[in-house]
Amino acid sequence: MYDIIIAGAGPAGLTAALYARRAGRSVLVLEGGVPGGQAVTTPHVENWPGTPSVTGTDFALSLYQQAAGLGAEFQFVQATGLEDRGDHKLIRTTGGDLECRAFILANGVRRRKLGVPGEETFAGRGVSYCATCDGGFFRGREVAVVGGGNTALEDAVYLDTICPTVWLIHRRDHFTGEKHLQDSLERCTHVEPLMEHRVLEVLGEGQVTGLRVAGPEGERVLPVAGVFAAVGLIPDNASFAPPLELDPYGYVKAGEDCTTGIPGVFAAGDTRSKELRQLVTAAADGAMAATRAGRYLSSL
Repeated sequence: MYDIIIAGAGPAGLTAALYARRAGRSVLVLEGGVPGGQAVTTPHVENWPGTPSVTGTDFALSLYQQAAGLGAEFQFVQATGLEDRGDHKLIRTTGGDLECRAFILANGVRRRKLGVPGEETFAGRGVSYCATCDGGFFRGREVAVVGGGNTALEDAVYLDTICPTVWLIHRRDHFTGEKHLQDSLERCTHVEPLMEHRVLEVLGEGQVTGLRVAGPEGERVLPVAGVFAAVGLIPDNASFAPPLELDPYGYVKAGEDCTTGIPGVFAAGDTRSKELRQLVTAAADGAMAATRAGRYLSSL
């Protein structure tokens, strides 16, 4: 029986573990992938206060080592459900059931898919959702990035350094990413924006060989070897509802204090309803959730 179980080892979950351990609580962190969450897929983190620039991998590793160094335990399994049993919680995982007195859900979000023919067929064979993870496989080849937000612009800027042509496909007539990313994009020499375009189909024979798109001037096929989808993020909370209540977009209903409708259960980071999803707000959520969890445990 742990004092606190945390689902997710992203910035929110790792910060929660850090604060909970400093308060003397026994902590178990569950992670189905690698520690760091979305930060791991970011080439450069440049908006963390006091740190002008750090790779996403180094940022994530530092957080993980700090939490582990304070005594947080880790199990690399996926949390799949929650059962409220009053004074304790049953957490279902891919490795079996676990129990705790307080639970923090910080499982983040996952990449949204394009939803077009050929995407599933060529997933892992030219279709990717992480340019920093897979971009190196396409060095010297033409690729496409789909999207217009921060992730898409980051992907395009990164791929510009290793690919001769990077088609940047966006359905709107303007990008929605932050200004500093748009400024970086303007300095790229291999990125070709295709505004007001949408993807119709991923083409290939064993591997991706092209991308069929449609725009103001009609349809065309781009001769690309790789397609990087960056069209948004979606929460993965369905298995926790019920008992947790979700908003219409699938995020856990929890306020700035990270409390949910279930005593002893908290939601932190990108998984909860909130206006701004950034590393700094995820870390703030983790600190708040751990503090609230500690107060809850003291009240038992």
